[in-house]
Amino acid sequence: MPGTPRAGIIPVTPFQQNCTLIWDDATKVGAVVDPGGDLDRIEAAIREQGVRVEKILLTHGHVDHAAGADELRERLGVPIEGPHQADRFLLDSLPETAANYGLEAARPVTPDRWLDEGDGVTVGGLGFDILHCPGHSPGSVVFVSRDARFALVGDVVFKGSIGRTDLPGGNHEQLIRAIKEKVLPLGDDVAFIPGHGPTGVLGEERVSNPFLQG
Repeated sequence: MPGTPRAGIIPVTPFQQNCTLIWDDATKVGAVVDPGGDLDRIEAAIREQGVRVEKILLTHGHVDHAAGADELRERLGVPIEGPHQADRFLLDSLPETAANYGLEAARPVTPDRWLDEGDGVTVGGLGFDILHCPGHSPGSVVFVSRDARFALVGDVVFKGSIGRTDLPGGNHEQLIRAIKEKVLPLGDDVAFIPGHGPTGVLGEERVSNPFLQG
């Protein structure tokens, strides 16, 4: 019997990145997705919800999503899973990138497990399938709970928009193809939490997202 997912969004960093605390409502076992910074705020949310975090998940390697991951791994004593290893160059250069943006000091990140297309990730009783969706970054991944009709999409797609493709390793055609061939076919009823901004539903994006028409 699959668990029921619950999620809380914790906006972090000056980029207002949606760090997401996701957990299995039955067991209160969860994961922190994309801890880009503001770790005290993230830990306060974990305590407030009474969640036992068993891992950190990364959708991709950009500084606003991953800069706090290594320190949070140390604080919580849990492994990091994701993203795809094509983002290794971004994770290796996090200290320099953070300094360039004037963000709090960051450490490089080496995940305990790289993720690839077709892999599975568990969080308590929840199961997520992995889609490798390059374009915003080469190693971006999407976490999909087919049972719960729910996805964590990072910066692949937003409500009414898509991820930037003008950063190192970005590719607009690749991103559009990943969204149209992998993400939208998950179904119109699938709800998603993006890396920034409001949550959405894939059916609405398929019909009205201006970047996905034609």
